[in-house]
Amino acid sequence: MTQKFTIHATDGNARTGILSTAHGDIRTPAFMPVGTVGTVKGMTPEAVKSTGADIILGNTYHLMLRPTAELVARHGGLHKFMNWPGPILTDSGGFQVMSLSKLRKLTEKGVTFQAHTDGSTHELSPERAMEIQHLLDSDITMVLDECTPFPATESEAEKSMQLSMRWAQRSKDAFIQRDGYGLFGIVQGSVYPRLREESANALKQIGFDGYAIGGLAVGEGQELMFNVLDFTTPHLPTDRPRYLMGVGKPDDIIGAVMRGVDMFDCVIPTRSGRFARAYTDEGERNILNAQYADDPRPLQENCPCPACTNYSCAYLNHLFKAKEMLGPILLTWHNLAFYQELMKSIRAAISDGKLAEFGETFLTRYRRLNED
Repeated sequence: MTQKFTIHATDGNARTGILSTAHGDIRTPAFMPVGTVGTVKGMTPEAVKSTGADIILGNTYHLMLRPTAELVARHGGLHKFMNWPGPILTDSGGFQVMSLSKLRKLTEKGVTFQAHTDGSTHELSPERAMEIQHLLDSDITMVLDECTPFPATESEAEKSMQLSMRWAQRSKDAFIQRDGYGLFGIVQGSVYPRLREESANALKQIGFDGYAIGGLAVGEGQELMFNVLDFTTPHLPTDRPRYLMGVGKPDDIIGAVMRGVDMFDCVIPTRSGRFARAYTDEGERNILNAQYADDPRPLQENCPCPACTNYSCAYLNHLFKAKEMLGPILLTWHNLAFYQELMKSIRAAISDGKLAEFGETFLTRYRRLNED
């Protein structure tokens, strides 16, 4: 293995530790802000770093379309191109091919699709996905997989999972090993315990630096997602990081950490920030609500972000009503800072052996506002 994962403390199934990569260490459990096309929307890299983020996520599908991986490579790789010196994980593009592309044709070789941007035709194979991510200089490369749609019959899910496992082997064969760079496999199998176990075993046989859990957060709901984690994570190696792709909200993250997950990514904090929704210790707030129009208080007390230390709720409300770009910037900054503070608190709770107590206290307060 080319990346070192050190577990520092455990609390039940939860763990806290360090994943060391070519561009720095990642404290786990970790939340990765999403920088799909080489930018976390509305944020400079320095601003993202100030929130406490150790790693960000980029995307093969989007970057292969524009500006192209070859152009990024000519400019020194994605770290230099976007001025982010820390670790970068790149999603292989399988989910975006499913959700965004037109006229998708899936074969054993790979997937041919029309780009959502201009209708141009492209082919993405496991080998090409590895090449693109190598050109981007990704610290963590993801295998190409088919993201199984939900719902799917067990037969459909099995066929999809087996294709993904064959692609995982080809991805591993094409991956160029370098010190500090890693390749993660992706467990598929929809909501079926037998298929998830078979997928995990197949990936362990191939051997990866980390193991992602894919095919969730696609409409199945939190209870079913947690059930899948309950019967999936026990089949994953304990000495490798576990990454739950595309998740999620604060209560999703806490529940998944309790089930042994180490890494997360989601567009929710940035997307919500652009649409006037803020995450706070007391739940989600819509800053456009009339109650904030004349509110002199900060969005959240004791929050270190610029939105809370320098501005009132009334000012944020005004910015969104006036459609000023500073509103989405400040609220995005706040949401990312909130998520990183949450991860910091989770890591501390695991280290103290008090994750269950922390989770109960946090969620009781957080859900109260959302239920009002």
